[in-house]
Amino acid sequence: MIHVFAQAPQGIQTAPHDARILAAGHQVALREVDLSQVHGKESLMLAFLRGLSLSGNFGHNWDALYDVLTDSDACPARFALVLCDYGHFRTRHRHLAAPLEGVLIDAQREAAGQGRSLWLLAEEPDSDTAHW
Repeated sequence: MIHVFAQAPQGIQTAPHDARILAAGHQVALREVDLSQVHGKESLMLAFLRGLSLSGNFGHNWDALYDVLTDSDACPARFALVLCDYGHFRTRHRHLAAPLEGVLIDAQREAAGQGRSLWLLAEEPDSDTAHW
């Protein structure tokens, strides 16, 4: 079976159970964003601030998130973003899920245009959904 890091990033994909080990073995930097405590846009932006270890001057908006994810100085050339509790987040916050997915997919495309890889991995402890 071919695992996620052996292929080019393809949208938001299901995180393999051993994502951290696979990432380390393929020299992919990995960060986790916990979406389980998101209650609105502000707490969503705070989740990214924490997960990406951003500074306090992070703009807390869609443009700022895109800028961080496409900044070659801020993100390594091979970078995976694990979205923890993603399926539940999408169900609870449909109004936030669509713009978030747009920003993430746009950032993934821009990274590819820069010769970089940005994997977007949805992690659900009890789900086997293949793609969103």
